[in-house]
Amino acid sequence: MKAPKYKLIINYIKEQITNGIWPVGSRLPSQRDIAKQFDVNRSTVVTALDELAAEGLVEGRMGMGTVVVNNTWTLMRSAPPVNWNEQVALGTHQASLSTVQAINLAESDEHLIQLSKGELSKELFPLVEMRAVLTKVGQELKPFGYEDPKGNLRLREAIAKHLNQKGIMVDASSILVVSGALQALHLISIGLLERESTVFLENPSYLYSLSTFQSAGMKLQGIPIDKDGIIPGMIKASHHSRKSVLYCHPNFHNPTGTLMGENRRQELLKLAESAQLPIIEDDVYGDLWLDSPPPPPIKSDDRHGNVLYLGSLSKSLNPGLRIGWIAGPEAVIDRLADLKMQTDYGSSSLSQRAAAEWLSSGLYEKHLANVRKQLRVRRNAALEALEKHLSTFAEWEKPAGGFFIWVKMNHDISLPDLYRKALVNGVLINPGRIYATQKMQHFRLSFANAPVEDITKGIAILESLIED
Repeated sequence: MKAPKYKLIINYIKEQITNGIWPVGSRLPSQRDIAKQFDVNRSTVVTALDELAAEGLVEGRMGMGTVVVNNTWTLMRSAPPVNWNEQVALGTHQASLSTVQAINLAESDEHLIQLSKGELSKELFPLVEMRAVLTKVGQELKPFGYEDPKGNLRLREAIAKHLNQKGIMVDASSILVVSGALQALHLISIGLLERESTVFLENPSYLYSLSTFQSAGMKLQGIPIDKDGIIPGMIKASHHSRKSVLYCHPNFHNPTGTLMGENRRQELLKLAESAQLPIIEDDVYGDLWLDSPPPPPIKSDDRHGNVLYLGSLSKSLNPGLRIGWIAGPEAVIDRLADLKMQTDYGSSSLSQRAAAEWLSSGLYEKHLANVRKQLRVRRNAALEALEKHLSTFAEWEKPAGGFFIWVKMNHDISLPDLYRKALVNGVLINPGRIYATQKMQHFRLSFANAPVEDITKGIAILESLIED
């Protein structure tokens, strides 16, 4: 005889609790979500929850919904169970903003039109070439273990050659291979900066959506930007000290898409030299120019070791490789390499060897030529759709590279409402407030991930929502 549906719900929830998937203190999904999952009325869900409450496993709490208060084993013990959900709040690393967590979750939903995702479309994944590279790496494979603390030598030599072409004259000993630029920022924050140091950065900035520096005890100090990027004079007006560092994103800034001019780069470097203000130059989008190559990196004119330069293959090739790098003074690289060994004993050997093949064989440059071509089509389609659907409600600048268009909405439009309604209607955008300390009347639109027809469709949906 088939069990009643409320019994199926009870068994499912008990299984989640018993297996530790929902430990004590966990909040159960809403009655609406459970009803949708099991295709039943909410009254059936209420019956199941009432029985679980009677058994002492769950409890309804004001403002929290239904919470796990015991499991089948702890009911047999007199001592109270461990509440891991209370432990979560005790960690030293701060949680992401709730909106950022929601966006991260939504970005895995393939049913949404992804106008938020800072990742190349699967359509641009070089599948044939990647298979060939991995096959070659596999055929040449010999027994291997941990890599050099700074990373695979062949890869570091290939990165050095790549950077030399940009005017950054470094060799392999001054490069550390990391698992993406985010790990680079983490290593810098725990290895080079004192607690309560001040990190100057563009306002808005990608860093405001992260907790990397704040969790290490740093203070973020936003500096205004204009069409040429961060304004050096505003840094001079601030009270920086030997505990200060400047983080900047000169090429196709995230989230605004701004390209820093050559004169502005020179101004920043002069400021760094005169004020002994170290610079972290994040250039993960630098290879993704669409109209013409950007000015030389700030690091290319650094003659005093003031600049740490961050690069990555995550944006331009594939994030799954988890390969990025830091270039800087050898003593600094040695320090960070030691910390990385303490953290993970080095990035994946297979990924490093694959990345070395991409960079040293010429495949990477061929891939970039195709990616630039395709991104140009996507950017132009997004700009055309914005002009058609949102020109009455918003303004924006044409980005010269990267993934993003920074859209400024009219003041009578509620960005939080637009974000929520867009999500309900199958479109994900990134509200500007996650990139700044103050309220922003902007959203970040990515043209890199969704198919062209979805980009156009998504922007049209935004228009209909605003009109409604």
